[in-house]
Amino acid sequence: MMQVVILAGGMGTRLREITGDLPKPLAPIAGSTLLGRQLDLIAASSLTDVVILSGYRADLIADYCGDGSKWGLSVRCIAEAQPRGTAGAVLDALDALQDTFIVMYGDVVLDVDLDRLVDAHRTHATSGTILVHPNDHPFDSDIVEVDAEGMVTRIRGYPHPEGEDLPNLVNAGLYVLERRGLAELTGLPPKPDFGKHVFAAMLDQGASLYGYRSPEYIKDAGTPERLAKTGRDIASGKVSALSLRSKAPAIFLDRDGVLNREVGLISRPENLELYPGVGETVARINRSTFRSVVVTNQPVIARGDCTVEELGRIHARLDTLLARDHAYVDALYYCPHHPDKGFPGEVAHLKFECDCRKPATGLVLQAAEELQIDLGRSWLIGDTTTDMELARRCGLQFILVETGHGGRDGRFPGASTLTARDLSEAVDIILGPRAAEARAN
Repeated sequence: MMQVVILAGGMGTRLREITGDLPKPLAPIAGSTLLGRQLDLIAASSLTDVVILSGYRADLIADYCGDGSKWGLSVRCIAEAQPRGTAGAVLDALDALQDTFIVMYGDVVLDVDLDRLVDAHRTHATSGTILVHPNDHPFDSDIVEVDAEGMVTRIRGYPHPEGEDLPNLVNAGLYVLERRGLAELTGLPPKPDFGKHVFAAMLDQGASLYGYRSPEYIKDAGTPERLAKTGRDIASGKVSALSLRSKAPAIFLDRDGVLNREVGLISRPENLELYPGVGETVARINRSTFRSVVVTNQPVIARGDCTVEELGRIHARLDTLLARDHAYVDALYYCPHHPDKGFPGEVAHLKFECDCRKPATGLVLQAAEELQIDLGRSWLIGDTTTDMELARRCGLQFILVETGHGGRDGRFPGASTLTARDLSEAVDIILGPRAAEARAN
């Protein structure tokens, strides 16, 4: 049994022109309210027990929800005695909460597969799980650093040092928490915040946190502009299309020669340089209903040219350069292996024939499983015949770009039926006026 705790104590001062005297969670959106949409989302999962922690105009929240039966839920409203911050409200209510619970903010629009989130938390058996994702403004967001297994190693609050490359992985504001992990915390301020205080204290005091990476839609709607924007995204179908409760198409992207200049094997961040227009083009993908996924062979690891940590810094550079144009990739998968042995400095245990080195299908199939990708509606954009062969094996539609190798590697026979000058033109084929013609062919 698990609860969902909704933080609904906000006054909504910035929304006053829309809500009047209503509390922020009752702001109208897409024929419902922010809170109503969240209760609809919970009702679509296996979860049934909801606790709403209210503050300003708690009476209106209680009247709106009743006992939750109209959603098929059990809803209790608990009004805070005094404002204690987001985490403070939860800490004050711990005795009324179950051992494990989800924390959801009452001023966000989201469509997240909650059952999938809960399963991930149970699998990793941590004190807490934080939903993390890339966003289009990481420079003013809390960055979550994770290790290769997805365990949180550090949370870096903004502002961030100017000129530093950071991974674009942001605290999205949806958590699964263990009550015992919170009950044992010490040294918190009077009005603690989860992102700024609680998670840092948990890490400092030896608790484990898992970063659950998801491409799903979750955005703050706490200003008139954001409320209008999220309302448009609901109406366009984008919010529901990005949910992991159903499959979505993806645009798979090779890295070297497609996103960044082909300069041989890159082993240092300063050697990675994006082609002109790549950031703006990836941002176009982000605004669509396609997931954006990089799949890349990186034998620099097996060759001993750089470590996994150093490759992470290279990809942090990629994230930072894309973010300058408010762009991001939903996920990046790389193969660290290489089949040929016997070279000085190589990492012996990575030298073997694997199932993830392109054109082997491992990276694409892993992404399809983890991100609920419909391969039959998906594309791969690459610059080599290796990418073309990978697309053929996975049933992906393929576009060969003339940047990088431009298909001149000659590793596999055949020719691409679709070619493009660069990434921008390739994405035009998929998203723009030529999309219908390309799909028909």
